[in-house]
Amino acid sequence: MAMESARILIIGAGAAGIASATRLLQAGFENVLLLEAENRFGGRVHTIPFADNVVDLGAQWCHGEKGNVIYELVKECDMLQPSGTIYDDYKCVRSNKEVLSEAVADALKSVAFNLIPAHQDGLQGFEGSLGTYLTEAFWRDLEQSPEIDKTVAREFFENYKKFESSIEASDHLFEVSGQGLLEYWKCEGDMLLNWKTKGFRSFLQFLMKAKKDSTDDLGLLNKRIQYNARVQSIEWQKSSGEVHIRLWNGELIEADHVICTVSLGVLKECHKQMFTPALPPAKCRAIDGLKLGTVDKFFIDFETPFEPHDWSSFCFLWCDEDLLELRNSDNFWLESVFGFYRVTCQPRLLQGWIIGPHARHMETLPEAEVLKALLWLFEKFFTFAVPRPLKFLRTRWYTNPNFRGSYSFRSMYAAELRANNCDLAAPLMDEKSGRPLLQFAGEATHSHYYSTVHGAVETGWREAQRLAAYYLDHKSQL
Repeated sequence: MAMESARILIIGAGAAGIASATRLLQAGFENVLLLEAENRFGGRVHTIPFADNVVDLGAQWCHGEKGNVIYELVKECDMLQPSGTIYDDYKCVRSNKEVLSEAVADALKSVAFNLIPAHQDGLQGFEGSLGTYLTEAFWRDLEQSPEIDKTVAREFFENYKKFESSIEASDHLFEVSGQGLLEYWKCEGDMLLNWKTKGFRSFLQFLMKAKKDSTDDLGLLNKRIQYNARVQSIEWQKSSGEVHIRLWNGELIEADHVICTVSLGVLKECHKQMFTPALPPAKCRAIDGLKLGTVDKFFIDFETPFEPHDWSSFCFLWCDEDLLELRNSDNFWLESVFGFYRVTCQPRLLQGWIIGPHARHMETLPEAEVLKALLWLFEKFFTFAVPRPLKFLRTRWYTNPNFRGSYSFRSMYAAELRANNCDLAAPLMDEKSGRPLLQFAGEATHSHYYSTVHGAVETGWREAQRLAAYYLDHKSQL
């Protein structure tokens, strides 16, 4: 079979699917189709119009420069800019309305900054969780600052753990493998490069070579994405050598190769019913052990920029008695809202974050109820009044059956199972010919850049390269 006639089906038109499809077309494959369960492309990259320009409901930043394929692709295109110190200059506000002094806040931030896993040599050979490691390190390092009140330090550390959990996408840090984290590679450079007024979607349009000012043009992928196409089953070992894909609407599609880029959350929920025959045990262990956590966002649009103007961001420190009261109220989920931050290029917006089980609960509530609770939170912590917002938006990444979460991490359970991202990435081949039948891409299949869009893009390219190499090798043998 020639590469031009090979029928390639890509499940999912997110970053990995788009990267894979565009690379395949550029390599000379002609019969490439993407099946997308949503009514839009992008997957967990989801830019929508809001307030003065756009907001990113999913991936928001290009994380780092050196070794980051996204940065390398667009660095000369004037698409990115630094976000500044928004996420460093936060005010620490206690639930008794006290704002920590700069001196105390800076001392605590300094201890927290040195805890950042990238700075930790001690994780080498450490068998426990990231939570255990950081807890011991925090209290040990705090001994250098005896002047700091231990109660305030504990409140700060509780907030810091939530912030760090949002980076990992874990429910809490005690489920994150300390050892596994060492395998995550950080790209040097600015970690919070934003996409100006265009959002992360502009990068996917760049990959597709779409027309700049068109919202509908898909460039290389015009007429190649089938929307609202939710896959029900994949038979990947037919005697004919084909792979059969059945959609929920009953449509049957036959392919020579399938590249599956669905999220780890979807694999967890559906893989036992979706694949025939069942996936190999090593892949099932990886699906079981690796975890896709929930991180959600709030966007609040005010008539004028939030005051005080010199607050770029703020985080919430709960006093014990207030936390006890909160936990016994309907607003219990607010405990996991750890902070709000200004948004670059959107002066009137505040962006909040929530993690874990409380985020999943928040997703089930009516939007008006969520906003009411957040305004109560502001009233609880601030001595000043917060004006009524013009507009409000919250994300629901877990509730959506096409995602079931935000991004992946190495869990303690994965370490226990000795399962890793390589197992998830391993292709399933035709035993006789060695032809790739069913391939896997997406951020969770990357061994070192899991949880990132640049990781997802690399995995899409990896699988496109795998197919190109197979056909080139096959051609040379003829």
